[in-house]
Amino acid sequence: MVTLGLVVAEFYEELAAEMAEQARTNADRRDATVAERVAVPGVYDAPLAADRLARRDDIDAVVALGVVITGDTDHDRVVTHAAARQLSAVSVDRDTPVTFGVQGPNMSAAEARERIEKGARAVDAAVDLVESLPATTG
Repeated sequence: MVTLGLVVAEFYEELAAEMAEQARTNADRRDATVAERVAVPGVYDAPLAADRLARRDDIDAVVALGVVITGDTDHDRVVTHAAARQLSAVSVDRDTPVTFGVQGPNMSAAEARERIEKGARAVDAAVDLVESLPATTG
């Protein structure tokens, strides 16, 4: 059984709760377990929490979830790209899959709501990676 850590960016609280619920449902469907859920204020804050979870011996993979809505500036792109880059670095540095279930950038709240289930697919990616990557030694 694959054991997951879940990082949930709660800036858009209602959308984040729906994403987390669907992720847990998807984990159950995949016979995976969520050992820990860490709430963070926003997507930009997810890499540190993901790193802490990826350090744990009982966590096989980390799933980062969140929503970034577009606004009047490029802030949504800056936040999303920074988070994606840092989450990828955590994955490589810790030799632990960290998957990206973040909706955005360039997305309205309505578009994000329509794509909530896409975040749960990050659970599939995490489980698939754990199951397909060879075990490390040493």
